[in-house]
Amino acid sequence: MKFARRLDLIKPSATLAITARANAMKASGVDVLNFGAGEPDFDTPQSAKKAAITAIEQGFTKYTAVGGTDELKDAIAAKLKRDNNLTYKRSQIAVSCGAKHSLYNLAQALFEDGDEVLIPSPYWVSYPDIVLLTGAKPVIITTKEEEGFKLSPRSLQAAITSRTRALIINSPSNPSGITYTKEELSAIAAVLVDHDILIISDDIYEKIIYDGLGFHNILNADDRLKEKTILVNGVSKAYSMTGWRIGYLAASEEIVAATVKLQSQSTSNPSSIAQKAAVGALLGDQSVVTAMTAEFQKRRDYIVAGLNSIPGISCMRPQGAFYVFPQVSSLYGAKADGVEILNSTQFAAYLLQEALVALVPGVEFGHDENLRLSYATSMGVIEEGIKRIDRAVKKLDTSVI
Repeated sequence: MKFARRLDLIKPSATLAITARANAMKASGVDVLNFGAGEPDFDTPQSAKKAAITAIEQGFTKYTAVGGTDELKDAIAAKLKRDNNLTYKRSQIAVSCGAKHSLYNLAQALFEDGDEVLIPSPYWVSYPDIVLLTGAKPVIITTKEEEGFKLSPRSLQAAITSRTRALIINSPSNPSGITYTKEELSAIAAVLVDHDILIISDDIYEKIIYDGLGFHNILNADDRLKEKTILVNGVSKAYSMTGWRIGYLAASEEIVAATVKLQSQSTSNPSSIAQKAAVGALLGDQSVVTAMTAEFQKRRDYIVAGLNSIPGISCMRPQGAFYVFPQVSSLYGAKADGVEILNSTQFAAYLLQEALVALVPGVEFGHDENLRLSYATSMGVIEEGIKRIDRAVKKLDTSVI
C-alpha cells in the first residue's frame, strides 16, 4: 500500500503508545502499573455530567455551529475574564475536539513550507510532529535542568531568524512540570514584542499548580502581545474530562476565522453533548478543581521524595501539571543480565520488563537523560511503583559504569 509521504515525517504518539501497551498487558492478566497516561484518575464533576444528561434528555443532539455554541463561547469568555483577567468576544473564540485539535488547526492554518516554529525542550511529544505535518520546521531550543528547564530571553533571541513564524510556550509544562513566573514571562515578552512572531500559549495545565503559586500566561505579563498571541486550553485536565474532547483557543478574529474554516472541512463541530458538559464544568462549582489539585500535590511530594531516594536517580520538584521528569543518565552503562542500558528507551524497556512499570522515555520529549512518569494515578499505585523501580534499579550491575 502506498501512503502519503507526510506520514514518514512523524511517528505515533509515544504517550498513547505506552498507555495502549500497558492496557493490553493488564487485559492479558499482567500486573503492570501505568505511569504513562496524562489523564486524571478523578471523576468528571457532577456539574458537567448533569449538563450532559440534560442535553440528551432535551434532544440537544444535533449539529451546532462549527466553532462551538454561543453558550459555550460565553462560558469560555467568562472563564478567561474570571481566571485570567482577559477579555475576549465570541468571535475571538473557537471550540474544537480537544486542545490537541486546536493546536493542529492552528498549525495547519498558520504554518507552511519555509516557516520555523520555536519549541523549547523538553516539549510535549506532539508539538514537533504537528509542525512537521504542515511542511514547516520545528526548531528545538534545548533548556537545561540546572536552569529549571526554562526558556531564557538569551536563548530565545539566538534562535530567532527571518523564517521564525511562531513560538510555543507550555506552562505548567508537560513533561517537566515547570511553571513560568510573571517576571520570567515578562523577560520573554520583551524579546518578542519587537518581532513579527506569533505566540501559542498552551495553558491546558493552568489549574494544576502547587505551593501557592499563581498562574500567569504571557498576556498577563505583557498585553502588547495580544494580537500576536493565541491561547489554547480545554476542559480535559482541569475537570478530568479527557474523553469528552473539548478544547478551545482564543485569538484575533482573523486567526479564529481561519481555524474555523479549516475545521468546517474536517470534524465540523465538536460533540453537542460534550459542549453542554463543558459549560457545566466552566460555570459550575470550581472547588472540585481545588480539591483535585490538593491531592495531586500530595502525590507529587511522595513521588519526588521516593524517586530521589533511589540511588542514581534525581528528580526536580515540579510546580505544576502532574508529571515528574527524573534524571536517570548516571545509571547509563549499567548492565541488566549482561546487556548495557545506554539510553532512556532501553531504561524504560527494562523497567517495563523487570518491574512491570510503564513510563515514557525522555527522548520522546527531547531529553534522553530523563524519564517521564505521570502521577495522575492513585497513591497506592505510586507507592507500589516506587518500590518496584527501587528494586529494579538495585538489580542493575552498576560496577561497570
